[in-house]
Amino acid sequence: MADPRANRLAKVLVRYSRKVKRGQTVLIAGPSAAEPLILEVAREVFRAGGHPMYRMSPSRAEEVFYAEAGKAQLEFLPKSDMALAREADHYIHIIADINTRALSGVDPKKQALATGARRRLQDYVLRKNEWTVTLFPTAAYAQDAGMGLEEFEDFVYAATRVDKRDPVAEWKKMKAFQQKVLRRLRGADRVHIVAPGTDLTLSVKGRRFITCFGSHNMPDGEVFTGPVETSAEGCIRYTYPVCYRGKEVVDVRLEFEKGKVVKATAARNEALLKTMIDMDAGARRLGELGIGTNYGITRFVKSILFDEKIGGSAHLALGRSYEATGGRNKSAIHWDMICDLRDGGRLEVDGRVLQADGKFRL
Repeated sequence: MADPRANRLAKVLVRYSRKVKRGQTVLIAGPSAAEPLILEVAREVFRAGGHPMYRMSPSRAEEVFYAEAGKAQLEFLPKSDMALAREADHYIHIIADINTRALSGVDPKKQALATGARRRLQDYVLRKNEWTVTLFPTAAYAQDAGMGLEEFEDFVYAATRVDKRDPVAEWKKMKAFQQKVLRRLRGADRVHIVAPGTDLTLSVKGRRFITCFGSHNMPDGEVFTGPVETSAEGCIRYTYPVCYRGKEVVDVRLEFEKGKVVKATAARNEALLKTMIDMDAGARRLGELGIGTNYGITRFVKSILFDEKIGGSAHLALGRSYEATGGRNKSAIHWDMICDLRDGGRLEVDGRVLQADGKFRL
């Protein structure tokens, strides 16, 4: 029997995040480990009068892919993937790893080739803007988070608000709070981030801040924009490991000049860091500045879907900007890295403190 909270999450995804209407098609994608939630989402799509389409892959599919694929196969994008993307009115993608370290031994260059090959598909889905990503709790994620599975399930369902009597009302409360943050950011120019090992300035002049309250990520809780591509100056030290396809890049430190990373170091997996930022011309520039607002997520669990939303944190992504923000940076990657501001950090906007020690000053 499925966890009843999975059905509540499915209702939120279909009725609130995607607002599926009668006659619409919904592509539900995820590995076989996510089957309980995939089926609950399909059930809710049917109840909404829609048509579910499935893209369920074996949980070890990527492991086999990188073990066997040659260059031509790494660079191959099936026509069926683009066809499904064009047919779907909505996309709901569920991540559910059974081994988050399965790709730890894969050559970063192979991963870069495969990522580049899928860029056309990713760009199409992003432009269509009818997607939602969520996570189904597995023992692998629980282990990464230092929790038992039941404890991690409680964490996930609390972060997505489905443990509340009215989850949608909770997400609307978050939207109202973030509107206050947006008012402070309207017309902003200079952003200054200070924390241990961090002293970074950048410009957001002319860029649009977007508020996120459960439509595209579940859980959610951030306000973000695309920084001016040539504006970043200074250094930043990321508090938490940066996780990428089974590898952890630990103690990342970046130095920027005129918006470009000129020095990049890490205590572990530095080679991966340097391979990724050399992927293309845009990979050394910032594509996003995000400010976490979800105070229901209080701890780092090694899943970017949750970690970038930590209330009192800021994250900056290298690579692709979101066009809706006015960002112009193009890249095959969008790599979020998190700086915790809850212990001696602050974020200033045009000389005024917006957030200090993780608390907003509105």
